[in-house]
Amino acid sequence: MANMRMTKNPMPEQDPVVRAGNFEEVALGYTAEMAMDEAKRCLNCKNPMCRTGCPVSVRIPEFIAKVAEGDFDAAYEIITSTNALPAVCGRVCPQEKQCESKCIRGIKGESVGIGRLERFVADYHMAKENKPAPEVPENNGHRIAVIGSGPAGLTCAGDLRKLGYDVTVFEAFHKSGGVLVYGIPQFRLPKEIVAAEIDNLKARGVKIVNNAIIGKSITVDELFEEGFEAVFIGSGAGLPQFLHIPGENLMGVYSANELLTRTNLMKAYRDDYDTPIKHFHKVAVVGAGNVAMDAARVAKRLGASEVHIVYRRGRDELPARLEEVEHAEAEGIEFNLLNNPCAIRGDENGFVTGIECIRQELGEPDEKGRRKPVAIPGSNWVLDVDTVIIAIGTSPNPLIRSTTPNLNTTRKGGIEADEGGRTSREGVFAGGDAVTGSATVILAMGAGKAGAKSIDEYIKSKK
Repeated sequence: MANMRMTKNPMPEQDPVVRAGNFEEVALGYTAEMAMDEAKRCLNCKNPMCRTGCPVSVRIPEFIAKVAEGDFDAAYEIITSTNALPAVCGRVCPQEKQCESKCIRGIKGESVGIGRLERFVADYHMAKENKPAPEVPENNGHRIAVIGSGPAGLTCAGDLRKLGYDVTVFEAFHKSGGVLVYGIPQFRLPKEIVAAEIDNLKARGVKIVNNAIIGKSITVDELFEEGFEAVFIGSGAGLPQFLHIPGENLMGVYSANELLTRTNLMKAYRDDYDTPIKHFHKVAVVGAGNVAMDAARVAKRLGASEVHIVYRRGRDELPARLEEVEHAEAEGIEFNLLNNPCAIRGDENGFVTGIECIRQELGEPDEKGRRKPVAIPGSNWVLDVDTVIIAIGTSPNPLIRSTTPNLNTTRKGGIEADEGGRTSREGVFAGGDAVTGSATVILAMGAGKAGAKSIDEYIKSKK
């Protein structure tokens, strides 16, 4: 037990001053030596709690043991036996709230860098020149339709394909990947990585149809008429929520969704694309989740001189991952905490000139245990900005629920589904943000996995 350092191997990163001006990936990844060294910190517990913290049940101690031995191929096989998107998860999972929060090593000192090791193994595999062709399971003759090629849909499709189902994924956009391509910026999740993960699934026999808007070009009922025996809805939550305050229709007010889609999917930051995007100078981003951090960091990279996060609670209540907050601060994003926007100011031509905020103090905890912000009377002030980006969450697009009879939905517009993804309609399953509203990539993947298992049980029960 010579090597029992208390701390993780730090992740090599681009210098903040340099990266704030480019869209290259911030975290550079472990070298093989760092990965093997980090893997040796694993205690290989008899009862590995880390697995219970993983929504897709990665066999964590087993893959880490292989990394420690330097057998990265075996590690990759172990991870991908339950996780279809390891290079994505290694980058965007909130490991600190999941597997790593359960790591026994973390009781004294820091937990094992499970996410960093997963990323290393996936990247090692991707970089290999001559990879063995993936196994293509034989077709069992049952056709399943998956709506949406985001994390929930891709996971569901991958798991069903492994079981021999003939799977077709219908994606509304011209590119596959859902939120992984339109929502998460290049510097946090390079699009080439997402494309490679999707190519992996296609090589196993998953079919993807792009520019297919379910509810518009074809309905859920018509999918059944075409011979699909079950449908999984993983269409995400792409409908931005707004503040409903005066001035929200001024020019220079964006949803984070629009800014991120133009930048990530439509490559507005590149000179060789002609996607129009506003030139920002001073920007206020309302909200403090991961999407707000992404939007703020994108605005900075697009040339804004000042970027402010405006959030009505305090630092301890920030919903974003700590790593995202630290990266944003290092890149010069300013945090205006305990401030609630009450109006957006504009000039006579209808352009944004500022955002009016009222200072807050934290009162009693609400039903979720978070302290409620309470306005301080007469404390209004104006932050001078020319752009306001609203990043306070998204809800599911109403298209599918409005074109699918007898599909029960929740008050917030999500599709009602049980733990296994079963909905009120026979043969229709759902999971991810389409059910929960905006949440994390890994939770959507867990829902895709549960949905695949339920679909398999459903098809077998019909025989």
